Parts: sequence; C-alpha cells; structure tokens
Amino acid sequence: MKRALICLVATALFFGTGCSQSETITLSYSIFFPATHAQTLAAEQWAKEVETRTDGRVKIIMYPGETLSKAPQCYDGVVSGISDIGMSAFAYTRGRFPLLEALDLPVGYPDGITATRIANKIVQKYQPAELSEVKVLYLHGHGPGILASRKPVKTLKDISSLKIRATGLSAKIVSSFGTVPVSMSQGETYEALQKGVVDATLCPIETLKGWKQGEVINYVVDTRAVGYTTAMYAVMNKAKWDSLPEDIQKIIEKVNAEWIDKQGAAWDESDREGAKFVESLGHEFISLDPAEEAALVKAVEPILAEYVDATEAKGLPGKAVLADIQAMLKEAK
Repeated sequence: MKRALICLVATALFFGTGCSQSETITLSYSIFFPATHAQTLAAEQWAKEVETRTDGRVKIIMYPGETLSKAPQCYDGVVSGISDIGMSAFAYTRGRFPLLEALDLPVGYPDGITATRIANKIVQKYQPAELSEVKVLYLHGHGPGILASRKPVKTLKDISSLKIRATGLSAKIVSSFGTVPVSMSQGETYEALQKGVVDATLCPIETLKGWKQGEVINYVVDTRAVGYTTAMYAVMNKAKWDSLPEDIQKIIEKVNAEWIDKQGAAWDESDREGAKFVESLGHEFISLDPAEEAALVKAVEPILAEYVDATEAKGLPGKAVLADIQAMLKEAK
C-alpha cells in the first residue's frame, strides 16, 4: 500500500512540476507546392530551424503537394484546424482578401525579394482585418511576370496581335494590352504553345524551366516595367498560436523575420535557373525601348484605378496601400 502511495505521489509531482516543458508540440504544415519545389524546400528549412532553436520541443510535419488541403482551401483549412500551418496564394480565393489584392498588381516588381519585402511591410503596417482569423507568419511573392513568346515582340502593337495564355489578374493585364487572354492551367500550356493554340504566355521566368515551357517558345520579352507578382502566405491557426508557450512564440517570430529574405531569395534563384535554361536552348531575350515600356505602364493604369475604386467603395485604404507599394518600389531601385 505504501509503495503504491509513493508511486502515486511521485507521478503527481512529475506532472505538476513542468512536465509540459518537455512535451513535444507537433504541428502540421500544408503546402500547395510540390515536394521538390524551391518554395517547399525553403519552408522545410524554416521548419527545421524552428525545431532546432526550440531544442526539439516543436516538431513540424510537412504535407506538400496539396496532400492535406487543396490550394484554394488551404487558408480555410488553417482557420478550421485541418492544418496548423498553411502556405498557398491569396489569388486562389480572389475577393476574400480585397485589400491585399494590391500586392499582385502590375506595378513593376524587379525581383522576388523586393516583392516579398514589400508584401510583409504592407501587412505589418496595415494589419488588414481580412487576415484577423489567423496568425501571419510571413508572406512572399515570385519574381516579375515576363512574356514568353513563340514570335518576336518589340512593341505593344506586337503584343496586341498575340494569343496569350493568362489567368486571374494576369488575364486582366493581357486584356489591357489589347488582346483577348486564353485561360488554361500551367499543365496545359506546354502543349498549347507547342501546337500554336497560343502564341505566348505571361508568367514568371522560373516556370519556363519548372514546367519545361522554355522548350516551346523562342523569345523572352522583358516586361518588368509592369511586372506583377503573386503574393503567397504562410499562416498559422490562431488558437494553436495562442496555445504555444511565450518563449516558443518568440523563437518562431525571430525565424519568421529571417525567412522573409530567404523565401524571396528562393524565388530569385528559381528565376535565375529559368533564365539559364532558356539561354541553354539558344532563345533570344528582348528588351523593349523606354517608349514601349511607358506604353505598357499606361496600358495597365485602368487596372490600378479599378483596384483603388473597388477597395475605397468598401471603406478600405486601397489608395494608400497602392501609394505605399509604389513608394517602396522607388526606394528599392
């Protein structure tokens, strides 16, 4: 009897004296990118860094390639607790994040790291209510969309004569160039270019290697004057975040701050690899003269105005956000 009582007391003391400090906190992380994608690898490095700095108190299980939640459902999956953490693109649920649609506008992003830094500064400054359901870890965005074409392009008039593959916001950009966009998935684009169903595609240059589309185009046209990005999020379930010990929250916040540039740099490295792939195929890179670049900028002005009107009508500071983005771009040059 005494022995049983001693064991009972010992057990009670064990669980009452900080056993929770040694318990492993396991978090699930849903990522829509495939397992081998550079952005998945960068996110895995983030997870390993969190695990290392917390001395193994946090364990993060990765679910890439939409294995836990599909790209359009990833955000709601985090909100509902299907996953503790999620990474996807805001553009997959257009209208859900009206203020942050500014991040994807064709404002002339020069590279991924600039787009990524600006996205995080905007969220930190405005703390948009549309993200109030989650804990934002950090944002990131790909390098500027370029025009990959089967035909040579040197003027806006040349562009307007092309059949261009584009979806979402990029379709609006193509429409502003005076031609009708052709909507299709990335997976369909290779064959469409190969067979001449479309003449060109508007995309980040990294896709020319990642999706092998560089094999079926002949020219890469520098349209960075109206370079757009696609803003991505890494967010955590709010209740799960609130349940974490304060010291672990501080560690994760520190890693988040470091990973803003790491995730942006991963996009730029992918773009460099895409450019090298196109060069290895002997394709031509075309730079537009300043007058034609100015014509592109003027052509997309209605898209920016439409964003401002739509957000201001909802009582959102769209005009201020767009002005901040444009000011940050000038500072980055």
